[in-house]
Amino acid sequence: MRHRKKSEKFSRSRAQRKALVKSLLKALIVNERIVTTASRAKYLRAEVDKLITLGKRGRVSDRRLAFDLLGDRTLVRKLFDAIAPRYPQNSGGYTRVLRMGRRKGDGALLSMLELTKIEKKIKKHREAKDKKAQKSSEEKTKEKQPKQDRKAKTGIASKVKNIFKKDRD
Repeated sequence: MRHRKKSEKFSRSRAQRKALVKSLLKALIVNERIVTTASRAKYLRAEVDKLITLGKRGRVSDRRLAFDLLGDRTLVRKLFDAIAPRYPQNSGGYTRVLRMGRRKGDGALLSMLELTKIEKKIKKHREAKDKKAQKSSEEKTKEKQPKQDRKAKTGIASKVKNIFKKDRD
């Protein structure tokens, strides 16, 4: 009997549904925020909360259970070492679902599923941009010097080319 066993089918077979949930869980752990349909987001909310609860306990058996769901050791490590420690006092509510409107193609309700405490990566991103900008400005100054030397050497040749261009026109 299936009394009180509520689950979403998503119009898929068991294997397809399991693969869908697994891929969405992986994406959520990697990116900490995903955009999907509202029904999928609501279903995933419970699955993610179970995973983070396993991560907070941190036992070897819990790591094995998480590996069975995720199938990737690096994601399990990130879950247990980076994500779960953010919620030491919380006993649930690790995710939030935000409505985003309707999808253009089929009109399905879209929602953003995200962790409530997201690690900020903005500083790292800005620092990387600043470093790239400094490197590119240094490279440009280095490139300008050899070009000036080339122009000095080929000053007469460029004047001759200009004379022939005038004849062609």
